[in-house]
Amino acid sequence: MAEHSARHCCLGWDFSTQQVKVVAVDAELNVFYEDSVHFDRDLPEFRTQGGVHVHEDGLTVTSPVLMWVQALDIILEKMKASGFDFSQVLALSGAGQQHGSVYWKAGANQVLTSLTPDLLLREQLQACFSISDSPVWMDSSTTAQCRQLEATVGGAQALSSLTGSRAYERFTGNQIAKIYQKNPEAYSRTERISLVSSFAASLFLGSYSPIDHSDGSGMNLLQIQDKVWSQACLGACAPGLEEKLGQPVPSCSVVVSLGTSDTLFLWLQEPMPALEGHIFCNPVDPQHYMALLCFKNGSLMREKIRDESASCSWSEFSKALRSTELGNGGNLGFYFDVMEITPEIIGRHRFNAENHEVSAFPWDVEIRALIEGQFMAKKIHAEGLGYRVMPKTKILATGGASHNKDILQVLADVFGAPVYVIDTANSACVGSAYRAFHGLAAGTNMPFSEVVKLAPNPRLAATPTPGAFQVYEALLQRYAVLEQRVLTQTRRPSE
Repeated sequence: MAEHSARHCCLGWDFSTQQVKVVAVDAELNVFYEDSVHFDRDLPEFRTQGGVHVHEDGLTVTSPVLMWVQALDIILEKMKASGFDFSQVLALSGAGQQHGSVYWKAGANQVLTSLTPDLLLREQLQACFSISDSPVWMDSSTTAQCRQLEATVGGAQALSSLTGSRAYERFTGNQIAKIYQKNPEAYSRTERISLVSSFAASLFLGSYSPIDHSDGSGMNLLQIQDKVWSQACLGACAPGLEEKLGQPVPSCSVVVSLGTSDTLFLWLQEPMPALEGHIFCNPVDPQHYMALLCFKNGSLMREKIRDESASCSWSEFSKALRSTELGNGGNLGFYFDVMEITPEIIGRHRFNAENHEVSAFPWDVEIRALIEGQFMAKKIHAEGLGYRVMPKTKILATGGASHNKDILQVLADVFGAPVYVIDTANSACVGSAYRAFHGLAAGTNMPFSEVVKLAPNPRLAATPTPGAFQVYEALLQRYAVLEQRVLTQTRRPSE
C-alpha cells in the first residue's frame, strides 16, 4: 500500500459496542484506509455476545476493558502490516460508546506514561484497572442510585434542568455510585475514572485524557450551562469523585444513527431540558446544544427478528417490507428484548387493528411491525422535545442499517421527510477524522462547516410514498396510546 506514504491524513476511531474501527482521511476528505476488529469474531476468548456480557439479573451489562485494549493492539498491528505510514498522520480523534466507564487503578498513570512500543498494550496495562468489567450504556441496574441522585437535587426535573437529563440508569454518575456502594474497596483503589472516549484517547496520549463537555453531558454530573461538575451531583454519587474525574474540557440538521442502539440527534440553539431525552453540550459549536434520544433495542433487535422471521436473511427481511402495505393493516408491535430507554419497557407486545393484544404475527407482518414501530417511537418522542417536520426537513441516516433501502423507505414514510445517506457505514470514524481536522484549526475560530466543505454530499436514498402522511398520522396516535398502555402494564414494581 505504497499510496499511504504520500498522503497527509487524520485518523478517525470508533470504540463502539461491537467493534473498534479506524479510517484514514486525507486533506481532501477522501477515505483511503479503513479497518476494524470485531469483538465477538476476532476476540472469542472474551466470550462476549454483541460485544458485551449480560449478567444473570438481566439488567447488569458490562464489557471487559482489556478486550478494548487488545482490539487496539490488533488493529494497529494490521495497519502496520499493511504498510500504513504513521508518520503522515497529522492528528487523530475518536468516538466511544457513550456512558461506559473505565476505572484506572492507583499507579496506572505511571504505567501509561512509561509505555514502550516493544510490548503490546495489553501486556503493559493488564494490571492497571481496578474494575475489570466496565459498565456500558446497555446497563439498567442502577435504578436505586438514580432515585437517590434525583432526591438529592430536588427531583427529576431539577436534575434535568441542571445536567440536561433526568437520572438514567446507564448514565455514568449512577454507575459510579453503584460501584462505590457495592464495591467500595475497588472504588478506593481507583485513581482515575474515564469515559470510553477519554479512555481511548489516554491510550494514544500515554497519560490520562480529560473528559470533554459533550461526552461529559451524558453522566448526570455536568452542569450543561456552566460546563463544570455539579458539586451536589458529585457528592450524591461518591466521595472524592471530582479528583478521580479530573476537570472537564471543551470539545475543540437531524441525524438518525441506525447502529447497535438507534440514536436521534437534533441541533438546538436554546436547551429545554425535559424528563425525556437528553440535552448535551454541542461538540462542534460551544455556543449551541444538542438534543439526543437513544433507543437501546436497535440493530440487535432487527437482527433477532431477521433470524427468527426471515431465515437469517436480510434479503428476505427486505422482501417482507416491500410486500406488506404501509401501516401494516393496522398491526402494531413493540419489540424490547432488553429494558428500553425511551420508554422504559421490556418485552414484546403485539396489537391488531382493533387494539387487542395478540401472541404472534405472520412473519412478514412481524418484520414491518418491528421497523414501523421503531421509527414511530422515534418520531413521537422527538416531537416531545419540540421537533416538527417542516417543508425543508431532511433526515441523514447513518450506521449499518442505513445501507438497507427498504428500511430507509419506512423511515421516510413515517417521518414524512426525505432520507439521505453518506456512502460509508463507518460514519462515526469519518466524523471523528473530520473532528481531528477541526482540531488542527483550533484557535482560528474556523466553523466546523468550513472544515467539512469538501466532504462528499449526502445522497438521496428515499422519499415519502404518496399518501404515507395520512396513513401514519392516525397510526402514530394509536402507537402513542398503546405505548402508554404497555408502559403501565410493564412498569417496574418499585416505581
